[in-house]
Amino acid sequence: MTLIASILMLALTRAEIIDRFRAAPVTQLDGLVQVYGDCPADMRREFQLPIASFVSDICRKLYVADNKRPLKFAEPGIIVRVGDVRTNIADVVVRPAVRGDGRKFTRILLPSPSGADLRVLRREVVRAFCRAVEGVDLDDEGIDRRMRAADPETRVADLQAEVAAWRERGEYAAGRTDDDYLKLMRGVHLPGVATESDVLTFASRLYLYPAVYGAPFCGKYTSCPFREAIALAKEDPSVRFAAFAKIQALGVFGQGHGDAMNEAVTAYMKFLAELARLKLSEEVLTKLLDDADNKLKGVLEQ
Repeated sequence: MTLIASILMLALTRAEIIDRFRAAPVTQLDGLVQVYGDCPADMRREFQLPIASFVSDICRKLYVADNKRPLKFAEPGIIVRVGDVRTNIADVVVRPAVRGDGRKFTRILLPSPSGADLRVLRREVVRAFCRAVEGVDLDDEGIDRRMRAADPETRVADLQAEVAAWRERGEYAAGRTDDDYLKLMRGVHLPGVATESDVLTFASRLYLYPAVYGAPFCGKYTSCPFREAIALAKEDPSVRFAAFAKIQALGVFGQGHGDAMNEAVTAYMKFLAELARLKLSEEVLTKLLDDADNKLKGVLEQ
């Protein structure tokens, strides 16, 4: 116990001391997180549960990012004590420790729960999680990587940057193969959200290709954009077959990124279906394609 803590303890009445010792901790996430309220009852009611939820939510995201199920802890790996200072002190005091059996755990003290620096607390919780769950002590760079991997938006941004480096410059991350990157391009990494990379990747697929490489459209085109396909479909029936085959592929690559993106994908699929039938005039087909293009442009403007 520190000198300040000793002085504060002496200032408390016997009843207040007994009340704090008897106060039950909040335990969450299969025993990993335990939060004590070394403070009056009103402060425990206000801060103990929200702080436990804040810490547990960070740990839960780390489990999800690692594709792990929460472990069960007989003794907590992260112990947070909520202090009784009512002024806004930003300090987050961290005390790493090791139990007799070699298991690592971390004590975190928040002298002033209302003023604690949440950015620092978040980083220290990540560090404490890695010590308790994985038995490793990470440096600040390692903490940054784990935090980005645990946040859906930054994780997607990093994945898409990695895919772009492979696609544009032929760079490979450690352990990745071409098949890995092709799977990443097809995946929905942030359900319900269309990022710029998602839209650009989808737009790069708005081409038709012959079913057989050695049999180009009209005897000379190895590929053609949708707009040019409108005229070519009358000359070469294989263009219509390629349009029909493309419908399902667009659905696979485009769906799952939110309502606006889904509407654009559906519009392109409608255009391709009509191109395959070839019952409408070139003017009407062009309007269907214009509608799909405008919907796709609108996805990034939202």
